Amino acid sequence: MKHRIVVLGAGYAGAITAGRLAKRLHRDDIEITLVNADPDFVERIRLHQLAAGKDLPVRPLRKVFAGTGVQVRIAWVDSVDADRKTVELIGENGAETLAYDTLVYALGSTIADFGVLGVAEHAHNVASKQAALRLRERLNELVAGETVLIVGGGLTSIEVATEIAEARPDLKIAMAARGGVGDWLDEKAQTHLRASFERFGITVHERADVTRVTEDGVVTRSGAEIPARMTVWTAGFAVHPIAAASTLTVSESGRIVVDATLRSVSHPDVYAIGDAAHAAGVGGKTLRMGCATASPMAWLGGDVIAARLTGREVPAAPIGYNSQCISLGRRDAIVQKVTKEDQPTSKVDVGRKGARVKELICKATVWSVNHPTLMVPSRRHRLVATPAAPVATV
Repeated sequence: MKHRIVVLGAGYAGAITAGRLAKRLHRDDIEITLVNADPDFVERIRLHQLAAGKDLPVRPLRKVFAGTGVQVRIAWVDSVDADRKTVELIGENGAETLAYDTLVYALGSTIADFGVLGVAEHAHNVASKQAALRLRERLNELVAGETVLIVGGGLTSIEVATEIAEARPDLKIAMAARGGVGDWLDEKAQTHLRASFERFGITVHERADVTRVTEDGVVTRSGAEIPARMTVWTAGFAVHPIAAASTLTVSESGRIVVDATLRSVSHPDVYAIGDAAHAAGVGGKTLRMGCATASPMAWLGGDVIAARLTGREVPAAPIGYNSQCISLGRRDAIVQKVTKEDQPTSKVDVGRKGARVKELICKATVWSVNHPTLMVPSRRHRLVATPAAPVATV
């Protein structure tokens, strides 16, 4: 009987892991099933472009994985029973149960509203392809002079604000952030960011803690009102509640707690990668959600699972950071080099050079989905019968 590997989620982390496992393990010994709600691979790091009016290439998952041995199942994940080792799906043929021997949980994240009233009713977001398309449709309805307010001050917020400002110079773009906007960057990067905001005419409201979103804008904790014809919520991300509803051990934020090999500390047959994993990086700090960690976690997770199943040495090197990349429209960007602990350095590329580097990184990320072993020759190893290794503590 073949060893059944089920991968939940076909974002960057899940798609790369599935492909990497297919390259590492012998097809006669395994059955890899990749479950995803969307039939296409979605470039999440380009959804701000989609929202602003740019069409993105369509990449059907079944075409991406054709000939790899990975079976693509288009379905929503309803629940996970980690004790019975089953997953409940709602798919093309209705409700069904999928059993596994090894589970890779890579369901990613969605927006976090932090309990702020009115977010669901009045705010748009770019956390999914469908959400980005709804935002795009609403933008097309706006007329010159109307205001679009982006709530948040992080990477996504900056990219959304500048992308819309470049695509729709006839609109007024504003940002409202609880703290500062880009204040974690090196001084050179901060200076360039402020200049970009001025060039686009973006109004920035810092230290504006939004407590309510209305049809006509937002209200801050101080009672101030910031008017807007449309509000875009980019204040943070949260994981889907599926893991927390199971018997898996999760963090306070609902992310699956894993050891140094991305293995669940409570269920040794479950691995979590990407945004869904509560994993320690270089220096012991919990890895933040984002594409910067999704791919390295996929490489590590795929190699760990393959090594355990084939009786080979298990890698466990902590994941570190390299850079933070922020697009500022199509012809400008900031590429901030950081330490492995994610602290900014004085090395920064900005302007057109930064834009070229950022675009190269975006293209390389998609390329790695189609080349999960990064063109390194890989031999498909046979599985061996070994007892489950003990789960490491954290």
